[in-house]
Amino acid sequence: MDVRLYYPAAVEVQQAVLARLARFPREPGPVSRGLRSACAVSCRALLRAYNRPRFVGLEHLPADRSFVIVANHTSHLDTLCLLSALPLRRLHRTYPAAAADYFFTSLPRVATALVVNAVPFDRRGGGVHESMSRCRELIADRAAGNALIVYPEGTRGDGRDVGAFKRGVGDLVAGRDVPVVPCFIDGAWRAWPKGAWIPRPFGVRVSFGRPRTYAHLERSKSTAQFVSDDLRAAVLRLKQSQNPQTSETAMTVSEVIR
Repeated sequence: MDVRLYYPAAVEVQQAVLARLARFPREPGPVSRGLRSACAVSCRALLRAYNRPRFVGLEHLPADRSFVIVANHTSHLDTLCLLSALPLRRLHRTYPAAAADYFFTSLPRVATALVVNAVPFDRRGGGVHESMSRCRELIADRAAGNALIVYPEGTRGDGRDVGAFKRGVGDLVAGRDVPVVPCFIDGAWRAWPKGAWIPRPFGVRVSFGRPRTYAHLERSKSTAQFVSDDLRAAVLRLKQSQNPQTSETAMTVSEVIR
């Protein structure tokens, strides 16, 4: 019997499984929540031992309402560091926006996306509108306490500079009463550069700025671009602020587990 006859069927089954796993919103059961919590604790312990992340400005993260974190992006380590900066009690309410054409195309990558509770985001085509709607729904409920992580550059950079921010982040938050926390991640590109299989033992520093809102602005293309540029400028200011003697307190990952 020619086994090649079964190959198209196998592909269809895999595609069906991927489509099911990529559905959003998802309501994880006790087993899924338990596995995600166990993975989160393990990742925090490994990060503390291997990359020694330092967190600056944790007091700027809203504790009682939904908000958006806007950060530069140079490494897969970025998301793990940002998740580690948040309390474990917010684990299942934190949603990193992940490229659908990368993280939701194979079972190993989908498994990774589910572990970090990623929301699929289409970067091109007609899926962009649906992806934006998903993100808006997550931050629309003020009392839900959702945290949406967004990388407005749209892809991983090389660590030399912060790339231009896509206008979509401005479309997401302009005219809406939602706090936006700028963040600069330093050293992740060195610890886990693009193309490397495993992380390297280099330190990482994560700096959070004061939250800002753009509820007073009317929604338009020009406004969205202004907001995107303003957020990039805020991230760049965090990058340029290298003086450790600040009023913001630096904390290690072990001090954030609460």
